[in-house]
Parts: sequence; C-alpha cells; structure tokens
Amino acid sequence: MSSVSVLARPRAPRAAFGQMVLNEARLAWRQPSGIIVGVGISVGLLVLFGEISVFQQSSARLGGLSAFTVYIPILAAFSIGVIALVYLPGPLVAYREQGILRRLSTTPAPAAWVLGAQLVVQACLMVISILLLLIVSIVFFGAGAPKNPGGLILAVLLAIAALFTIGLTVAAVARTSSAARGIMAGAFYPLMFFAGLYYPVQYLPGAFQAVSHATPLGAAVQAMQYAMLQGFPPVAPLLVLAAYALVFGLLAQRFFRWE
Repeated sequence: MSSVSVLARPRAPRAAFGQMVLNEARLAWRQPSGIIVGVGISVGLLVLFGEISVFQQSSARLGGLSAFTVYIPILAAFSIGVIALVYLPGPLVAYREQGILRRLSTTPAPAAWVLGAQLVVQACLMVISILLLLIVSIVFFGAGAPKNPGGLILAVLLAIAALFTIGLTVAAVARTSSAARGIMAGAFYPLMFFAGLYYPVQYLPGAFQAVSHATPLGAAVQAMQYAMLQGFPPVAPLLVLAAYALVFGLLAQRFFRWE
C-alpha cells in the first residue's frame, strides 16, 4: 500500500497544476475585460484601419509600406502589452491581499504554480490575439503571409517573456490593487507610445526611434515586423527582449511576496 501511495504522489501535483490553469481560465472568462481589450480592441482596430483607404496606400515615410501593414505588429504588441501589464498584475496582487497566496503556501501545491497558471492562460490569450490579427489581415485585407514564421514565433515568445516578467515585477512591488493599477498605467502608455500605437515610429526623430528600439514593446514591433516582411529578425531586438526577460525575471523573483 505504501509503495502505491509513493508512486501516486508525483501524479497529484500535475493534476493540481492543471486544475489551477482551468480555474484561472474560468476566472478570465467570467471577467472578460482582459479578453475584450487585449483581443477585441486589437482586432477591431485592425478591421477599422483595413477599411480606411488611406491606410492601404504605401508611403515613402514608412519605407514604402502602407500604414495598415505597419500597424499589424504594433497591434500584436498592444495585445501582449495590455494583457501582461494591465490584466496580469491585478489578480496576483488581489490574491495576496485576500490571503490566497498565503493559504496556498500551506498546501502541497507550490504557491508559485499560481504564476505558472497565469502564464499559461495569459500567454494563450496573447497567442490567440496574434493569430486572429494575422488571419484577418491575410484573409480579409490581402496582407502577405509572414516571410519567416520561425522568426516571428521566436519574436512573439521573447516578447511574451519580457512583458510577462515586467508584469510580475509590477505585481511584486505593488502592495495594493490600486497601487498596481497606477504603476501599470504609468508603464503601459509610454511603452505603447514608443511601440508606435499613437504615432508610427518611422515618423519620430532619430533619437526617439533609438529609444523605441530599446524598449520592450518597441523591440517586439521591430522584430515582428522584420519577420513578417523580410526574414529572420535582426539580433539586436531579440537581445533587447531577452535582456528584459532576464532582468525583470530576476527582479520579480527577488521581490515577489506571497504574504
């Protein structure tokens, strides 16, 4: 009997983690603001831009590209950013305030699995949003398929890792949900400016473009756009994303509090 129980123990954590992922997915579905904003707004803006004829015209200031083509990776970055920076930290801070993380730390399931479950659910939302953007742009508006799908996948994964760790760091340092919202707003809107959401990066002065390429969302747009239109992304934006993922991953690990 004891040998059977010993053999059965390793299966329980895997089942528990799957249940955590399922619970987090249910919570996301019951409170769909992240899905609506992260997925719905990006796809809605893509359709809007696709229906405006001026957005379909190539521009010398955009390197011969149309504004519609330029905005595809920008909206993909928006989906990643809004989910990671706006809708990821809040639940984790709320779990800490409500004592959920502390209670989990007393169970056989590691409290850190909450982070893993959040990563799985939020990453799935990000991937779904990006796939919808690509499908809609190709099928309904005649955009070309990505020139280097492997490079695009790598750029997306690194962008998710970078933004997810930044979101975790926000959750680590914010003591209350209201503080988390303030930090998130302070980080998200400037990052989206340098990603080109409000004004294409190609229109900005050279110094601002350099800053853009050094930000996580700006580097993500640069890498994804290159993979979509030319080939495998340059090393520089990939290294920028990897550096953000490493640095903020260490910061989140160092400062994250379970109580």
